[in-house]
Amino acid sequence: MPHEGETHEPHGRAMSGRVAGKVALVTGAARGQGRSHAVRLAEEGADIIAIDIAAPVDVVAYDGATMEDLEETVRLIEALDRRVLARQVDVRQRSDLQGVVTDGIAEFGRLDIVVPNAGICPPGAPFWEISEHEWATVLAINLTGVWNTVSVAVPPMIEAGKGGSVVLTSSSSAIKSPPNLSDYSASKKGVIALMETMAVELGAHYIRVNAICPGSVDTPMIQNEAMYRFVRPELENPSREDCAEVFRSMNPIPEPWVAPRDISNAVVWLASDESRFITGVTLPVDLGLVVNWF
Repeated sequence: MPHEGETHEPHGRAMSGRVAGKVALVTGAARGQGRSHAVRLAEEGADIIAIDIAAPVDVVAYDGATMEDLEETVRLIEALDRRVLARQVDVRQRSDLQGVVTDGIAEFGRLDIVVPNAGICPPGAPFWEISEHEWATVLAINLTGVWNTVSVAVPPMIEAGKGGSVVLTSSSSAIKSPPNLSDYSASKKGVIALMETMAVELGAHYIRVNAICPGSVDTPMIQNEAMYRFVRPELENPSREDCAEVFRSMNPIPEPWVAPRDISNAVVWLASDESRFITGVTLPVDLGLVVNWF
């Protein structure tokens, strides 16, 4: 039987070349899930276009990624003998995304996999207390940023005529929306609607589009003081361990959260030919959270 903590670190490195010879674009790649996706795809043979804002976002309570984080992602990919093009780009800036896609295809010759992972989650509050600025920022990054990314990546994929895979990051909060996260939940539910439309419109080009819905993932989005206070408001100084009790209680599989690599393994599968006829699917990777809420 697994014990808590076993999900937090990878056990060895699987290298079977499941996406060998392909090129993957990953946003939010400086750390957390995005870095994990980029590295995991590189382990399986892909070259990587890595994008991150690498700067603070004012509506969140945790520190933003940095250029040093993005440079570490580059180091990890290059250590796998894969090529990487890394750029500091805000997914809200469509023209900047277009430039990176153009440069990436010029350097690597193709684009096969798109993983628009960049996203934020502000501290929880009732919907009527959320500021217009926060609401607009969350929707701009979590939803419009996804639309921007896929919109600039897809035309050259269609022109190449080789098909491809787009793997969007939604959330368990899009399937069953918890209280006090209305902006985040709305943005992530919008990602699912976008995925379904994209899957229909791109199917004739053999470009598949699916969405993964992570539950709680062991990244800075969860592991920060504001989230600890949100989850355990009755405690003066709640800790990671205090919050682990609450997160664990919500999951049929009795772990508090999954590791980024657990999500990345699903990304690799959806990006590979192992799922070549799967499109329009919403896939929870959440310890069973969505079947247990409420």
